[in-house]
Amino acid sequence: MDNEQRTVLITGCSSGLGLETAVELAGRGWHVVASMRDPGRRAALDARTREAGLAPLDVVQLDVTDAESAQRGVKEALELTGGRLDALVSNAGTASGGAFEDTDEEEWRRVLDTNLFGAMRMTQLVLPVMRRQRSGRLVLVSSDSARYGNPALSLYCASKWALEGWAESLAYEVEPFGVRVVLVEPGNYDTTIWATTPRLTPPDSPYAGLLQAVERFVEEQHLPRSRDPREVARAVARALTARRPAFRVQVGPDARMAAVLNKIPYRVASAAVRRATGLHSWKP
Repeated sequence: MDNEQRTVLITGCSSGLGLETAVELAGRGWHVVASMRDPGRRAALDARTREAGLAPLDVVQLDVTDAESAQRGVKEALELTGGRLDALVSNAGTASGGAFEDTDEEEWRRVLDTNLFGAMRMTQLVLPVMRRQRSGRLVLVSSDSARYGNPALSLYCASKWALEGWAESLAYEVEPFGVRVVLVEPGNYDTTIWATTPRLTPPDSPYAGLLQAVERFVEEQHLPRSRDPREVARAVARALTARRPAFRVQVGPDARMAAVLNKIPYRVASAAVRRATGLHSWKP
């Protein structure tokens, strides 16, 4: 790249980690193309860029679950960057709260289409450009939930576990072309994902007691400990600029604890999760 300005396309920039990552990279001199499903919701991003003393960022409409929208968004981004793309940050994500038996296939597809297929779709669209350049970096925002199971969060965990298996396999294929893959695994951060997560709690659910215990844990312990999402943005920036970045980057104490739980026997890890969430005292 020498003295050329580095270019990055980021998905899911209307709030949370995507928004903060866009501002962080722009502040470091990157040409940021921030994408979101509805550019009419760019007000929060514009407010943060002004606060940081930056000019408004380029914003493109892009829905990672819609193949045509993704194609148009990538095409528009490349027009803005002069045809070069040094990095893709696949951040767009969603979640679903509830016992698996209470969910349906439509909900399965909704979560997987954003968290897994959305990242795959975006990667396939940008790889031809990165291969021709013989350089590029694919940063996939995963989660500490890719490390261990979470009660009432099975769809989200499934999407992140699958994302990591796909990414590890992908890395073998693209690294010979100069394209590196990095998984960023944030722990508990203050974003809108929990506020916008559907809670599937039918009144007659046999899992009602479990769901109440988990909801109480989330509201009383998990959310109050949420950390500043700018920590994740800085971690993404380091992953994009490091000469030899780690393949998996844990961000925050929860993520580091998840990595530990991932290495110990299930019997021990599950007992810790049950105790933390209050499920150890739940009986159906």
